[in-house]
Amino acid sequence: QVQLQESGPGLVLPSQTLSLTCSVLGASITASPYHWVVIRQPPGKGLEWMGAMDYTGHWYTRLSLVRRTSLTRDTSKNQFTLRLDSVTPEDTAVYYCARDTGDFSWDLWGQGTQVTVSS
Repeated sequence: QVQLQESGPGLVLPSQTLSLTCSVLGASITASPYHWVVIRQPPGKGLEWMGAMDYTGHWYTRLSLVRRTSLTRDTSKNQFTLRLDSVTPEDTAVYYCARDTGDFSWDLWGQGTQVTVSS
């Protein structure tokens, strides 16, 4: 059974960096054709796709976040991490990891983790 688990900081100060790590259990993040996705949902708003990494390690992000976002992975731990720089209160959201089957269909989700940006 494939599971995704998010781990995040909970609370981040404005202008600091948010790091969200997604651990994948039961499947390899290097297995084709899957992509691994980070999505967030700000309070009272809809889901927002932030970025993704494919099974080769190539990553790509939402255009509006490209200057603040990067993704890395640790294949030995089967984890991928999203880094979001210079956070503001508008980055407050529940952050989710998900699996993309390669055609923008998200078939598996983590439970989500709340991240609040506040001083």
